[in-house]
Amino acid sequence: MKKKHHKKKPSFFKKWSAKLHLWFGLGIGFLIFIISITGALYVFKDEIENITRKDVIYHNEQHIAQKQVLPIRVLEKSVDEQVKEKYPIHWVNIPIDKKMSYQFYWYEHNKDGWNYFDEFPIYKVAYVNPYNGKVLRTYDEKNGFFQIVKMIHWSYLLKQDWGTYVVGIPVIIFIIMLISGIVLWWPKNKAARKQRFSFKWKNIKNWKRKNYDLHNVLGFYASIFALIFSITGLFYAFFIVQSAIYVIFSGGETKYPDFSAIKTKAPIELRTEGTLDKIINTVQQKYPDSFGFAIDLGHEHMDDHEHPNFEVYVKYLSYSYHKSSSLIFDENSGELLHTHDPKDKNFGEKAVGANYDIHVGSILGLPTKIIAFIVSLICASLPVTGFLIWWGRRKKKPVKAV
Repeated sequence: MKKKHHKKKPSFFKKWSAKLHLWFGLGIGFLIFIISITGALYVFKDEIENITRKDVIYHNEQHIAQKQVLPIRVLEKSVDEQVKEKYPIHWVNIPIDKKMSYQFYWYEHNKDGWNYFDEFPIYKVAYVNPYNGKVLRTYDEKNGFFQIVKMIHWSYLLKQDWGTYVVGIPVIIFIIMLISGIVLWWPKNKAARKQRFSFKWKNIKNWKRKNYDLHNVLGFYASIFALIFSITGLFYAFFIVQSAIYVIFSGGETKYPDFSAIKTKAPIELRTEGTLDKIINTVQQKYPDSFGFAIDLGHEHMDDHEHPNFEVYVKYLSYSYHKSSSLIFDENSGELLHTHDPKDKNFGEKAVGANYDIHVGSILGLPTKIIAFIVSLICASLPVTGFLIWWGRRKKKPVKAV
């Protein structure tokens, strides 16, 4: 007579982990699918645009070694006359590579708008040959594919002030689901462990079993990266996450470096049409090996606020923002007042500066972007495979009594 083996009941903790995993999954699964799939779509934005815009990213001006770029105010006037926008140009991206075009941006933020399309009346870029002022092409970034994808991911196209919470709260729940998922995945013994790390489909024909393995195995391998991408995403929704990241990585520092006390002191009479050119030349000479920098053209805008000084952000790498410098100038005289380079930053500042690159996978270039893309697709699949597991169990036929 065979000895009966009674199936061990799951622990209280595991039982409630399963319930939370199910309820949360059914509640926010669709939202997580949208966040994840838009994240995957956005990953290779730069690579795709570098191909589709290649003919305007480089201006193809000949014999540039014997030529000078036009003064920035002359370029601005030329661009205004060609594009004829009712809004003033906000800023210009200036590359260090002299073969590349300048990028002039129009960008306005209406704080009273209740959705993305109302909140941003314009977001547009013109690629410009800096040697003759010719506009090579303009792009409506506001309604562009990648910008729409980004803003769905960012706020579901809702007003930023509260749309980020509508995205952030499901992401918090998703983090709880990742942890409860690991609890449920954790094997009870050595024999069970062998089946949890890979697909054992050699003699399996049942789609339910394959779907179950897809959910568990892929979910396990993606979980640590999904956790990192989730936390770095919460950085943009909740200030407390930003503060926590800074405090933890700075070794307990609670005050972020503040340079607002460094102010413009020269009289406004010293400001001329060539002041910005003086600032541009200083940056180019100081950072000849960087990728480029942005210059605000100083016009009034819809969301204007007081600027204590004139700051220039220098980007070192084409694919990433984490390595950067910020320079403060006197906006009237064009004199350099302060420099804050990577060597001057504590580890907390570096962690905050690297957050975006970690989140989108660009921190180490293409390899980490591929990881971000694959993990985002897996995260998008988890609500689908999870729902199918629940549906399959729900549809089980009751066993007939003999």
